[in-house]
Amino acid sequence: MADYKITLLKGDGIGPEIVNQAVKVLDKTAEKFNFTVEYDEALLGGCAIDATGVPLPEETVAKCKASDSVLLGAVGGPKWDTQPGNNRPEAGLLGIRGALGLFANLRPSVIFGPLKSASPIKDEIIGDEMDIMIVRELTGGIYFGERGRGDDFAWDTEKYSVAEVERIARVAFDLAMKRNKKLTSVDKANVLESSRLWRETVIKVSKDYPEVELNHMYVDNCAMQLVRNPKQFDVIVTSNIFGDILSDEASMIAGSIGMLASASLSGGKLGLYEPIHGSAPDIAGKGIANPLATILSVAMMLRYSLGQPEAAEAIETAVSKVLVSNRTPDIYEEGMNKVSCEEMGDLVCAEI
Repeated sequence: MADYKITLLKGDGIGPEIVNQAVKVLDKTAEKFNFTVEYDEALLGGCAIDATGVPLPEETVAKCKASDSVLLGAVGGPKWDTQPGNNRPEAGLLGIRGALGLFANLRPSVIFGPLKSASPIKDEIIGDEMDIMIVRELTGGIYFGERGRGDDFAWDTEKYSVAEVERIARVAFDLAMKRNKKLTSVDKANVLESSRLWRETVIKVSKDYPEVELNHMYVDNCAMQLVRNPKQFDVIVTSNIFGDILSDEASMIAGSIGMLASASLSGGKLGLYEPIHGSAPDIAGKGIANPLATILSVAMMLRYSLGQPEAAEAIETAVSKVLVSNRTPDIYEEGMNKVSCEEMGDLVCAEI
């Protein structure tokens, strides 16, 4: 029987509520598929600032490094808006990615059949289904570049090395090989020198993947094409800031940001899994948060870090079945059964 050690970073706002439901689902899945899970909790974000004065304590890094995988809720909120930039909750999130070497962020944008009507895009544009995987470089680019501020100006530096682009490109090509063998690399090579390096490097890596159809697209055109014809995309690979923006756009095409999971991977099996939505402090403690993105993040964890693809599929199937007639308030439609955060977790467990 396999035994896995998971570090929980529940975070701020609705983070603890949604992580608790995801843990419940993971426990039920472990029971069905004959493996065990041991949990350890650590602080990250605003809650860490309140308890220790910093958004990422060293103890948290140590616990994460000692685990098989990490499950994160969400961080941040107005309470900590007055903190300096290097001590905001979001700095803890950037810090843990760097400390664990999590350079590849996988953000799937999938429309579940029962939620198709929730998409703002017309049915004829979406077609029967939409399944896009955005691969975002996570530890380089403008978020990690040199920055500063003068009396009346400020700057942030976009910088990439060949090695950084090569490794994220290989992750994307490997994923494309397992899907429809089609990869779109997104950059701004008509303006940015870093994007020219990005494009040159991706083309070089493509020589090792002759079966994959590679095309290039400027980021502004990609943003337009995602709403004009999302079916043209399968795997998209792009930089940190472009991926951040495009994946949120793709999430709304799928119907709700509250439904989408993400995985942040290193060169090995260790990964950090989290919903792509924020901490939503305005609804924290009301029992109305949607836990499905976090539950689906657990499915990604089972697939990419724990080597349990059948268990991952069981969770995804259960979510799809539950959505036929049950909704949390954020995705509620007339005639559906409106359920709480905890009730949604119970329903998924029942299906499993």
